[in-house]
Amino acid sequence: MSVPIAFGSTGHGVAARRGDTVLDLGRVARHLSSPHEAVLAGPTLDALLAAGRPTWDAVRESVEAWFDDAELVERFGHPIDEVDARLPFTVADYVDFFSSREHAENLGRILRPGQPALQPNWLSLPVGYHGRAGTVVASGTPVVRPSGQRPGGPLAAAGESSFGPSRKLDVEVEVGFVVGGSSALGSAVPTSAFEDAVFGVVLVNDWSARDIQAFEYVPLGPMLAKSFATSLSAWVYPLAALEAARVAPPARERPMHPYLQSDQEWGLDIELELAVNGTVVSRPRFREMYWTPDQQLAHLTVNGASIRPGDLFASGTVSSASPEGYGSLIELTRNGEQPVKISSGETRAFLLDGDEVVITATAPAPGGGRFSLGDVRGRIVPASAPHPTLQSKEEHS
Repeated sequence: MSVPIAFGSTGHGVAARRGDTVLDLGRVARHLSSPHEAVLAGPTLDALLAAGRPTWDAVRESVEAWFDDAELVERFGHPIDEVDARLPFTVADYVDFFSSREHAENLGRILRPGQPALQPNWLSLPVGYHGRAGTVVASGTPVVRPSGQRPGGPLAAAGESSFGPSRKLDVEVEVGFVVGGSSALGSAVPTSAFEDAVFGVVLVNDWSARDIQAFEYVPLGPMLAKSFATSLSAWVYPLAALEAARVAPPARERPMHPYLQSDQEWGLDIELELAVNGTVVSRPRFREMYWTPDQQLAHLTVNGASIRPGDLFASGTVSSASPEGYGSLIELTRNGEQPVKISSGETRAFLLDGDEVVITATAPAPGGGRFSLGDVRGRIVPASAPHPTLQSKEEHS
């Protein structure tokens, strides 16, 4: 089995990973007077992302050769567990989609009982929202429990709320796509340009405060429920690493507008695992995602919105058709009504302070077998400070 390389950032600067070995690319490039030294010299992948597809391919070929040179690996390599991996690139903009039909239907049944599981527009376009780039954090960064307004109080039906730390803190198992290309404002990016625009793939946990989300999302969608943190895996796998993973997406139920049509197969055979405190609670399959990443990119730019190096867009929760493949706790526990069992006989409806969540994934490797796409992890820490709550008229009197 040939193990693909991935790119990232460590305390030594730009690095690459193959299996359990990490190579300091900036130092190797200087040592060899490589023509790629300029794009590998910085602390992050930013310069490489901006260099474009021909440079990406050339750098990847060179780095593969460097890994095959035992002397270079001995001098500039490190075991993975000795490396301080960091956020691999500067996140420019962040968009999160809602592209799993199973996830959308599960939430519809849970949150809108008696109504159609899918909203009327879902089969026409990849639904998404713009997130907060400044709170995308590296894997391993502690996640502070967010606070906000939650449904509650004697007049909850009339819009009354309580305020405090989220009681329904959740995870979302996702796959993210790192943009390296750019486009002019006012110009759409077609599905056919996906490979020139997107550098590679990461794992994403789009943490979600379900109670805050329930109160704030009407009519404009989530804000505080999502913007407090999004965790990103440390290593970016180039699209070329996933060539053997490409599969046809699910059959389309409704004709698509021309800008969403594609003659490429960008379904991906990525198998994911969600673990809470070391217990695997779910195994979602990305190949079942209804909307593919090339369609997501085309949709987010069809109005003329520009892209730039460092943009990140994520798939939305990856959920499979069966319960063992649900990609969030709100689905796995039926909004907390059926807690899942974890280690030591404990159960979880939603996350408690101290819980650690780890998402891992594998994909088919060139030549057979499967390779790891790394992991994204985060541990919940308590809300940062006590928060006041709204007082009733009786409490004021």
